[in-house]
Amino acid sequence: MFRSRSRRRLFACVGVFVIITSACADPLPVLRIQGSNTIGAALGPALVEGLFSSQNMQVEVVPQAPNEWSVLAHPASGPALEVEIDAHGTTTGFAALHAGTADLAAASRAIHPSEQAALYGQMDAVSSGAEQVIGVDGVAVIVHPGNPLRSLEANQLAEVFAGRVTQWEQLGVPLGAIHLLARDERSGTWETFRDLVLGPRGLTLSATAARFEASDSLSKAVSDDPQAIGFIGLPYIRKARALAIADVGTRALLPTTETVATEDYLLSRRLYLYKAADTLNPWAGALVRFAQSDAGQQVVARQGFVAQQVHAVRVQPTTGMPEPLLAVAREGQRLTVTFRFAGASAALDSKAMADIDRLATFLASRPEERQRLVLIGFGDTKSEPERALLLSRLRAMTIRRELAKRGIAPRQVLGLGAALPVASNAYEAGRSRNRRVEVWLQPAGR
Repeated sequence: MFRSRSRRRLFACVGVFVIITSACADPLPVLRIQGSNTIGAALGPALVEGLFSSQNMQVEVVPQAPNEWSVLAHPASGPALEVEIDAHGTTTGFAALHAGTADLAAASRAIHPSEQAALYGQMDAVSSGAEQVIGVDGVAVIVHPGNPLRSLEANQLAEVFAGRVTQWEQLGVPLGAIHLLARDERSGTWETFRDLVLGPRGLTLSATAARFEASDSLSKAVSDDPQAIGFIGLPYIRKARALAIADVGTRALLPTTETVATEDYLLSRRLYLYKAADTLNPWAGALVRFAQSDAGQQVVARQGFVAQQVHAVRVQPTTGMPEPLLAVAREGQRLTVTFRFAGASAALDSKAMADIDRLATFLASRPEERQRLVLIGFGDTKSEPERALLLSRLRAMTIRRELAKRGIAPRQVLGLGAALPVASNAYEAGRSRNRRVEVWLQPAGR
């Protein structure tokens, strides 16, 4: 049973004689969203507002308590509608979904196996459609704008947040003691940082780190403190400055729209909505569909995250590019979609299946680009290099097969094995990131 918590109305009922209308009655709660502060603080309310506005309703976002909102809307007739959003961390969203106190869990990291088992049992969240990727984000490592440091290697970053490097002078910066700021234990942003930076290196967060529930509070604290360093989602960089991050054997990359869209940036992560296994709430499905639509992805971009729409960009050739890729990169373009796979298999993950359709839509009105399409598969290191080459080509062939179902025939399919890693192959998170298929357009006229 929903419990309306709104304290205001879209329109005040004024005058001595009040005519009772839907605007003055208690709103009808129709949807409950709990979970990620990264999503819920601004993107969640904006998506709900966009959904209601697309149906010609007037909308107001009403703060209720710290990190809690109500989104109120008036349809042409009938009572006002209310969506409740609580943004106290990804973990709280899965717990609320399990307890039946939420219809959607907003998550800034993928569901853990234990949460999957508790919520869905033997049902797979991906194949069932319960898991929906609504955008891409990068966990930005931020410092004070006056800090002269420009980049960090992942091992250095881990040692900083583990408390092994405690002075800025150890990084070549004359600022004294390093002040660590981190999101709280319930945060998906924290879990992403832990899983990608600290965990693979067998380290834990220093006990001296100050913890924050709200993203904007952490960002402000860093921008106010010349000695501080923290990590945050892209929209919350604000007055702070992001560092370029490198892994062993890879280039240092800033979290830009292009590097996050392709998930080449080491700390890229996906943003999710999860539905309950047995939900009958039509508004939950409506919000997911809106979030995946062009209009919804425009909302994602306006909120400072990276939308999943496909674009062509020029890429500067770099040292170490294999000759087949270099030949394309010199004058060609890369598309801002990279296909990744479930585990070590050639099976597409939940984002990849939706990206196939996005790529097909992008190419549908561009017959010239369709003739220049190149799929390039990569993989992690194997004991036998020939096996890595074979698997990388098989993954590219998987994408070709899906595109063929949509009437698209790539001009070329390549497998480059373990060449050009975007993360270290020393740990599983890095190997998983390296198992990918990039999409390129050959130079015109070839």
